[in-house]
Amino acid sequence: EESRHSQTVFRDKSGRRRDLAQEQLEQRQKAAAQAERDELYAKWGKGLAQDKQQQQNVEDAIKEMQKPLARYIDDQDLDQMLREQEREGDPMADFIRKRKAKENKEKKEKPRYKGPAPPLNRFNIWPGHRWDGVDRSNGFEQQRFARMANRKAVQELAYKWSVEDM
Repeated sequence: EESRHSQTVFRDKSGRRRDLAQEQLEQRQKAAAQAERDELYAKWGKGLAQDKQQQQNVEDAIKEMQKPLARYIDDQDLDQMLREQEREGDPMADFIRKRKAKENKEKKEKPRYKGPAPPLNRFNIWPGHRWDGVDRSNGFEQQRFARMANRKAVQELAYKWSVEDM
């Protein structure tokens, strides 16, 4: 009579009792943690800067929608927008651009190369932060690419000669 109403005892390989309710709880917690981690990585994968930019665009659109349709001369937002526009032929534009660059100095930028055009390289790396622009190779790459270009030109010329009389 007792065995009819008793619960089934589950055991693992070593013979110890398994607590199924506890195991299900742990699985749910692991799944929730994994889902949270996946969501975080998906957010990172989409790009944090792009997400911020999109949020900023939405806020700007909401702000613009709340403004009246007719805008007058004393509208501060309109005045600010018109002042920030760069116009061609403006003699003060260069000065203002330099001032804005100075204000944005807190954003660290890597040093840029300002010398003459560097020799071409395989990765199109511009001299500066990682490379000083000096070609220290033994010339093998240049010779290889020259041979490849020459071979292609000869093949093209041979093809043109072969179909010339058609």
